[in-house]
Amino acid sequence: MLRLIEENLVRQNKAMMLMFFLLEEEFARLTKLKPQSVSRLELSLQELMRQVAAERASLRTMVRRVESSANRVRDLYPGLDKAMAETFRELLDMLDATEQKCAVQASKNGEMARALHDQSKELLQFMHNQIKPKNTTAYARSGRFAQAPSNARLLTGRL
Repeated sequence: MLRLIEENLVRQNKAMMLMFFLLEEEFARLTKLKPQSVSRLELSLQELMRQVAAERASLRTMVRRVESSANRVRDLYPGLDKAMAETFRELLDMLDATEQKCAVQASKNGEMARALHDQSKELLQFMHNQIKPKNTTAYARSGRFAQAPSNARLLTGRL
């Protein structure tokens, strides 16, 4: 059972390293303004997170089989030999470090996505303001375009 726990931790470490690389790729695509490829990558990230969650649930079950009162792998340390406890400690430390790197990268990606959203929103607002009629009396009460007297008679068809 301990070998299965070790294999589970190795798989989780590999999954988290893959997640970190995918997050870096997502950031690169965000900076290159390729939203379609970011969407596809985001789906892959979501699936990977689902798989990691399933691995963690499986790990919790295996830990309880080894020691019914244990909730975490660290709770098993007192009953393990030094070599196995050290292996688990190294795997968990590596997993924690990779998770921290993923969290930092995910935060950067979120900031970049929000910045791009805000930029697009501001640009659309600017363009809308440019085409919006400057004269607020452009429409009459009836909803039709108000005919205001204009000095440019030639433009309205009069000489």
